[in-house]
Amino acid sequence: MDIYTTIDSPLGEILLAGDGTALTRVSFDGAASGAGTRPGREPGAFAEVERQLGEYFAGERTSFDLPLGARGTAFQERVWAELAGLPYGTTISYGALAARVGAPADRIRAVGAAVGANPLLVLLPCHRVVAADGALTGYAGGLERKRALLTLEGVLQPQLWSTL
Repeated sequence: MDIYTTIDSPLGEILLAGDGTALTRVSFDGAASGAGTRPGREPGAFAEVERQLGEYFAGERTSFDLPLGARGTAFQERVWAELAGLPYGTTISYGALAARVGAPADRIRAVGAAVGANPLLVLLPCHRVVAADGALTGYAGGLERKRALLTLEGVLQPQLWSTL
């Protein structure tokens, strides 16, 4: 990570990091992981990302137009490319995602691991990947955030009670 900043969102603090030309990481709770103490903090460097995320959280944006620079294995990048094409307001099962990337049925866990390694939360919408029965499973930002993102996108109905 060359430069980074943190921004506030309705779901908590988000870490934005990049190499100066493209985003390489978007994650929740960036300050909690010690990002706030490392050199390279540039608060204004991600103004366009902050604007687009603000529009998304306000329900005014359904896709992003940002330079992304996530790097992983060839398999991870294939899975992440498929994530990028998942339409707003939809979900897909891990098995269906595996089929889309040409992974055999016995490689669904590998697909799940690639989804879990996604370094660009929200922008590469891994929150749209669910279990075969529609259950919400693993999310690096936490299941409550996954539920909130899917509710924002209209996939889930808002809860009428407190979960406290």
